[in-house]
Amino acid sequence: MGRAADRPYRGKRAVDLALLAVVAIPAVVLGVVCAAAVGLTSPGGVFFRQERVGMNGRPFLVWKFRTMVAGDNPIFPDASRITPVGRVLRRLSLDELPQLLNVAVGDMSVVGPRPTLAYQVERYDEFQRRRLDVRPGLTGLAQVNGRNSLTWARRIEFDVEYVETQSAGLDLRIVLRTVRTMLSGEGVEGHPEDDPLAEAAEPGTRGDDPEETG
Repeated sequence: MGRAADRPYRGKRAVDLALLAVVAIPAVVLGVVCAAAVGLTSPGGVFFRQERVGMNGRPFLVWKFRTMVAGDNPIFPDASRITPVGRVLRRLSLDELPQLLNVAVGDMSVVGPRPTLAYQVERYDEFQRRRLDVRPGLTGLAQVNGRNSLTWARRIEFDVEYVETQSAGLDLRIVLRTVRTMLSGEGVEGHPEDDPLAEAAEPGTRGDDPEETG
């Protein structure tokens, strides 16, 4: 069993900034290409923003490339609302690329539990709330161990395991495994049936990326 932790490990912010420095130039180039593809192939803004819950329950706006047709989209939309470019971005997880901006300003970390919606957090029990002890991440232990093929409960277990065992070495291993996961598309489809949102989505809640709400 790993050590208990109620805050990010010492030096985690430095690790985030170092990783950002490494990927900055290729990320900007790739981001320009993705933005152009979104903007030129469907009407509407290039970016999608949505309020999520971060460390210690603090809300923030998460950035993504838009992958659906412009307008109000439900949390669980039908596949026809996903644009052709959006399908490619989702398959390669490139729709999450703008979240490097969230990492840069300190709302997120490179590695950590994925940021969730307030409606989900309201249903957390005491154990599940431990995933809020660290900044949410672009990728995490759950994302490299099955992602959306996992049940909601198992994803939470992986998130809490990360909180208890977090270290710079673990972060680097997860980053390397994430590259393989992105290329393989492992776990990108589907959505955990025991997700609180799957039970009864809040009326009027908007979503642009239902498979990444947690």
